[in-house]
Amino acid sequence: MSFVTLVKGFEKEREWVKYQIESFNNFIDFGLQKIIDEVGVVRVIQEAEDLKLKFGKVEIGTPTIHEADGSTRTVYPNEARIRNLTYMAPIYVNITPIFNGVQEKMERVHVGNLPIMVRSKVCTLSDLEESENIDVGEDPTDPGGYFIVNGTERVLVLIEEITSNKPIFEKTPEEGVMVRINSEKSGFKQRHLIEMKPDGEITISFANIKKLPIVVLLKALGLENDKEMCSLISKDDRILNEFYTNLYETDVITTEEAKAFVGRKLKVSKDYVDERVNQILDRYLFPHLGQELSDRALKDKYIARIIRKCISVKLGMSPEDDIDHYSNKRLLMSGELFEQLFRSILLGRWGLIAKMTYNYQKLVKRGKFPSVQSIIEANTVTKQILSSLATGTWIGGRTGVSQRLDRSSFIKSISHLRSVLSPLTSTQEHFKARQVHPTEWGRLCPAETPEGSSIGLRKHLALLTEITAGLSDKDETELLNSIKGRGVK
Repeated sequence: MSFVTLVKGFEKEREWVKYQIESFNNFIDFGLQKIIDEVGVVRVIQEAEDLKLKFGKVEIGTPTIHEADGSTRTVYPNEARIRNLTYMAPIYVNITPIFNGVQEKMERVHVGNLPIMVRSKVCTLSDLEESENIDVGEDPTDPGGYFIVNGTERVLVLIEEITSNKPIFEKTPEEGVMVRINSEKSGFKQRHLIEMKPDGEITISFANIKKLPIVVLLKALGLENDKEMCSLISKDDRILNEFYTNLYETDVITTEEAKAFVGRKLKVSKDYVDERVNQILDRYLFPHLGQELSDRALKDKYIARIIRKCISVKLGMSPEDDIDHYSNKRLLMSGELFEQLFRSILLGRWGLIAKMTYNYQKLVKRGKFPSVQSIIEANTVTKQILSSLATGTWIGGRTGVSQRLDRSSFIKSISHLRSVLSPLTSTQEHFKARQVHPTEWGRLCPAETPEGSSIGLRKHLALLTEITAGLSDKDETELLNSIKGRGVK
């Protein structure tokens, strides 16, 4: 088989940007509904009136345009390009008002418009034959995988980031050990940094807490007995001898003393110490392990395992991790990026839900009892989504996520659609991150990267590379149960 035949076969059978289209389709099918399910029921209280809004099923309409005469009709991508329109479809959510305990009639509410990826399942081209594509002004060989915003084709580049929920152990130049953990749950990500000094002292930094002694954290979680703590960490005397230093570094004994210590670190008044510390321990400490009071015992065990591995790495009993190894990295695709954006717009501090509550209370004060649609600011949602797509500025301070698609040639377009962007800044050296790593073989192209400050940070997928989608929460649970059922602990 010749190389040309292989490439043509890959293009026909696997497609160049199929992973991006499948990721967006997954967002349409499951991601949007998952975010709405997180909302559940919103309660709005205004004096004697009690209103709850129960969020239900999400629906995505067909890409449409609104003409000047008030009419609405279906639109194809090429018309959006020619007329400088945005190729998008309306989002509808079934919302049921519950007024003073009485459930009222369900309303199908328009909450905003979503830009549609060309060639995705909700695209108007998805069911057209080759001749029909030509009839509506489309190139049948165009791979899709991009958006059209104000007539401009925009592509969401792949974002490379450190994998979530996996501790990465590295030795420091001072002969200590550093552990990085990006704990993520439902789009919320909390970074943790655990440091072990050469003298054996171990501290943890997360949320607004800097360098908290690890023993204090364990005791705040309820592990008061030093003997139980040591037995949970290890039975190896070499490891325990290194850990004993931490027991002598602090005079904290009980859980209450440990919480007071954390409260001083947070600099909160005594009246709010208990409430704030409990919030930190449950919501912000390793949220992927759970965010309930009952999950604290699991967090104790998790920290104990990290301590054991940390000391093992220091003593040379276990190898350190290579942060540049590609098993320690993941690529964010269009579906994950839109999920982050939509969750922020919907559930953020000044998001759609917060504005709904404010609008309802404002209208009730005027003696009006509004419909659900009247308190939804659909245009605000649409504008925020379009602003991120048009400027490339995304959640978490990322920039350059959305870029104008390079149409210089067909090959450049495909290359741009398969580009990978590192989150590291190009103004710093990052020598190791810029170098070609052996684990990138067959995954990333070793030659296609720009000269200058972005070298090694802006990469491209290798020619025949595909990206696996990963597992849903349900599939992951079934897999874990299957493994445990076979006796694996």
